[in-house]
Amino acid sequence: MLANGNGHTKVFMAEATEVPLVKNLLEEKATEKSLDSCSLTLAEELLQTILSPDWLESAAFSKLLLRIQQKNEIKHQLEIGISLLLLDAENLKLDINSELFLASVCEYPLQVKMAFANWRNPSIGKQDIELYNRGYQLIHVPDGKNNADAKMIPFGACILRSYPTVKEILVCSSDGILIHLCNELQNQGLIVYWVRRQGQTLHIQNRNTNKLTHYSLAMAAEVPTFEKVVEQIQDLIKNEQESINARLSSLAAIASLFQERWNINIKHNPKQPEIEEIIPVLDNSFTQSIQEQEKKSDSAEILNGKTLDKLLVKIIQDIQIKSPQTQLSVSKLGSELQKITGESPSSIVKKLKLGSSFTKYLESSPTFTLKASGKEYEVTALLGE
Repeated sequence: MLANGNGHTKVFMAEATEVPLVKNLLEEKATEKSLDSCSLTLAEELLQTILSPDWLESAAFSKLLLRIQQKNEIKHQLEIGISLLLLDAENLKLDINSELFLASVCEYPLQVKMAFANWRNPSIGKQDIELYNRGYQLIHVPDGKNNADAKMIPFGACILRSYPTVKEILVCSSDGILIHLCNELQNQGLIVYWVRRQGQTLHIQNRNTNKLTHYSLAMAAEVPTFEKVVEQIQDLIKNEQESINARLSSLAAIASLFQERWNINIKHNPKQPEIEEIIPVLDNSFTQSIQEQEKKSDSAEILNGKTLDKLLVKIIQDIQIKSPQTQLSVSKLGSELQKITGESPSSIVKKLKLGSSFTKYLESSPTFTLKASGKEYEVTALLGE
């Protein structure tokens, strides 16, 4: 036990040891409380400063926002990915249309394009200017065979170091040695397209799936597959059939309308002027068909020998009026009769039971006179008939 200064108070040893410990604990708590209070005050002051109009309109705040946006864009690009094109410009030439087609083949946007060549080589021409204007990075190599390929292989193999967002890569060259670069890029997890030229066609091979796509440089369009060609041909045939059916329907409607008007005009007046105006605009085949119908109708009126004689006399008179000096033979008369009736003279005679032939009928008829002239007979009609 310990006694106090006046000797009256007694404190046990354990209690005497706890006294300074309690004192220290109280002092530490007071210090922490003071620090917490200071931190809270600092946070409040900082928050007031950040939210103040002066700070929000300051250049420092604008720079801070810009840095945040850039970091977000980089993160977004890492998540989305890009495509990259490597071109052996000494081996393969890509125009703007070919490049756009290659970009459409890729799933990711084509953002980086590099072209390798000896740009001092006169055979390159002004290709460097054209590619540069289209956003290509031009990488120069010394003069020599396959130097562009030799540069592309190590450069492309390390492409992820410079462009970590690359997901797809287009290796544009017909040189077979670049298959080693394609294999290396595939092993790095990239989607690789090997672009080669054969004649006027670009062959784009997806090395990961072995899918082939063809592009015609002459037509500036993708070469369709056999299935697509068959489908396009079927569509053309279908469209042509629909067009023909539509035209046939229109023609049938016009023919039906004309036939209706023709029949009406015939019933009203066969010699009506309207018909004469319509007939000349028709084609020859249609006019001939109408004439044949008229001839058939005339033939139907030949019911006996009397009507036949009248028709023959009229034919003879018409010929004599047009050509008075013409000697009319039996064969000529028969031809004119057939033009009008549409039937041969002998068939008409036999149908009317007027004799076995047209010549014998004319010989037996009192209306006509036959005169031998060589191997033919000349026929004349008696006056008054």
